[in-house]
Amino acid sequence: MSTPCKPQACAIQACLTKTGFDESKCTQVIDQLYECCGKFYQDKGTDARTPCCPIPSLLKLKLEQRNKEPLDARLV
Repeated sequence: MSTPCKPQACAIQACLTKTGFDESKCTQVIDQLYECCGKFYQDKGTDARTPCCPIPSLLKLKLEQRNKEPLDARLV
């Protein structure tokens, strides 16, 4: 059985490796992971777990932060 959102999590790791761990160049793949995780929790419920996704409360916080301001690793 496949792990939910694993391709997206692996894409982040590949991007980080390719860019010398510059998160600001990987925001698109990070957003794709968060989108996948949001759908996972919507479909399976907030008690569901996958090692590729932050827990629902942390995912919600990260999404709120990204929607509030153009949070980019360059700013952190």
